[in-house]
Amino acid sequence: MRLVLASAIALQAFAFTPMAIAAGGGDSSPPKPTNTTKKCLFGRVYDEARGRCVKPNKTNFTEDQLYDAVRELAYDAQYENAQSILRMMDQTDDRVQTYWGFTYRKMGELELANAFYQKAIASNPDNILARSYMGQGFVAEGKTELAIAQWREIKARGGEGTWAEESLREAIRTGLTYSY
Repeated sequence: MRLVLASAIALQAFAFTPMAIAAGGGDSSPPKPTNTTKKCLFGRVYDEARGRCVKPNKTNFTEDQLYDAVRELAYDAQYENAQSILRMMDQTDDRVQTYWGFTYRKMGELELANAFYQKAIASNPDNILARSYMGQGFVAEGKTELAIAQWREIKARGGEGTWAEESLREAIRTGLTYSY
């Protein structure tokens, strides 16, 4: 208990730099809404070439384009639509596993979310985004010591100063987690 308290106090000593926060990689800015979230329904993605919303499996979207659509939908709280796209993607990709975890966490399925975060981390131990999201889930559950352990791992893996590290540090300090 003393270690947890000491660690929490030490975290409060760090100043948190205000910034726009968003899910996804090291990017600290929210995804710009596109026609995918402005016009499309039911997990469809806007296809610029066709000029309309299409089912993601009915076009030649790249994995990165699908990932961007998942990120945009998740940011827009369309978790089930994001999951419908995730189903079509490479399930061994740690980014995909991270977003499965993120969407399940936001839907209140913390145990399932943690299973996906752990798979993402097993695939890529340096996936600091998965570590940050898992840590934020631990904060929400009141498991501060586990969140601090993930924060330390992020720092040890070169993530100090990234959105992943700063957002988790702030969540531990305040008890408030991010919505995206």
